[in-house]
Amino acid sequence: MAAPRYKTLVDALASDIRSGRLAAGVRLPTHRGLAAREGIAVVTATRVYAELETMGLVSREQGRGTFVRDIAVPAGHGIDQQVVATDAVDLNFNYPSLPGQADLLRQALREVATSGDIDSLLRYQPHRGRPQDRASIARHLRRRGITTDADRILIANGAQHCLAITVMAALNAGDVVAVDALTYPGFKVLAHAFHLDLAPIPATADGPDLDALEKLCATRPVRAIYTMPTLHNPLGWVIPATDRTRLIEIARQHGPLIIEDASYAYLVEDPPPPLAATAPDITVYVSGLSKSIATGLRVGFVVAPPSTVPSLERAIRATTWNTPALTTAIACRWLDDGTVDHLELQKRDDAKARQAIARQELAGLPLVGHPSSYFTWLPLPDDARADRLTATLARQHISVATAEPFTTSPHTPQAIRLALGSTDLDSLRSTLRTLRRVVVEDAYA
Repeated sequence: MAAPRYKTLVDALASDIRSGRLAAGVRLPTHRGLAAREGIAVVTATRVYAELETMGLVSREQGRGTFVRDIAVPAGHGIDQQVVATDAVDLNFNYPSLPGQADLLRQALREVATSGDIDSLLRYQPHRGRPQDRASIARHLRRRGITTDADRILIANGAQHCLAITVMAALNAGDVVAVDALTYPGFKVLAHAFHLDLAPIPATADGPDLDALEKLCATRPVRAIYTMPTLHNPLGWVIPATDRTRLIEIARQHGPLIIEDASYAYLVEDPPPPLAATAPDITVYVSGLSKSIATGLRVGFVVAPPSTVPSLERAIRATTWNTPALTTAIACRWLDDGTVDHLELQKRDDAKARQAIARQELAGLPLVGHPSSYFTWLPLPDDARADRLTATLARQHISVATAEPFTTSPHTPQAIRLALGSTDLDSLRSTLRTLRRVVVEDAYA
């Protein structure tokens, strides 16, 4: 049976892109232009480009057109953790580590091994965590500005798992969730998996455009607002106290649940109170210790309104039954003896040092970020191609993320995100020098 005409055209264009006959960054004809050239309907041309985009071969940019992707860069770069060559510097993912952390783990394991309740660590745990562990987290959260009792806390396998159980417990397929136009890729993955309808909110210099959020909530049935008020990933903003108050007012007026992601909040000194401190009845607060302690320590926690706790507990039971007792025991020991506070302070200083290096080595480029963040955002000129730049950097053994994984709006900005926490300071400095040269030659030539 002969293939439909549009399929033949898809195959031909795909072959031209994969072979290099259509080079990365080439602007393809408009939908109307392709239709006229190939003698097909405009709707068929739109279908052709949609299939090529699904295949990861082209990208569509609102107001600019359709461009050939650089297929040397995986489509999921920045969401899926790609294998980085041993001689490459990873500026795509953050896994900051401090000297002496391995010794801390050895000591903690010895202490657990000689503790009186080690047999209990071999048994199933309560789905939402042991009461004494949840009490340790409650004490920790008081230092973050959240006063809560242990009954509102659930322990999960890292902040990503916390977000997953929140989605499972509070939302249904098709629900509208307000998100920033640039947001955490892990939440986008969850939204896709659970068929949520993400509604992007434009950004201002200090946070989401609250006028746009209010208009959205007034015109669509928004069920939740996902937000990172204290150190946004990737833009690094800290929403001012007055704007936090207005965001809560919008939520109270229109009814959506607030999902507050505080994974990077520990890096900000003296931030405004968390949303969960002001509006505990409508806010699910999510954080963990993977960013502040070690990425391999998969201990996260949720502070939830009492009405949502049973549903969250069922989601934990359905996904992992309980958090591994050994890692939770070590984490809570470190919470109680001050180790976590000490490491968070050290990492805040470390992030400041790395940001300073980035500002020095990339001086003159339009960096966007917080002075104590482990990442920075680099917008590119409108006629630059982030995927082409990323591929060029990969050939220089430097791995970075484009804006694509972070984008929830139809228009993907030309930008790259630089994760600064996964290499030593000397290597970071020399890598950023190389990156600056490549960026200037590629994007500003």
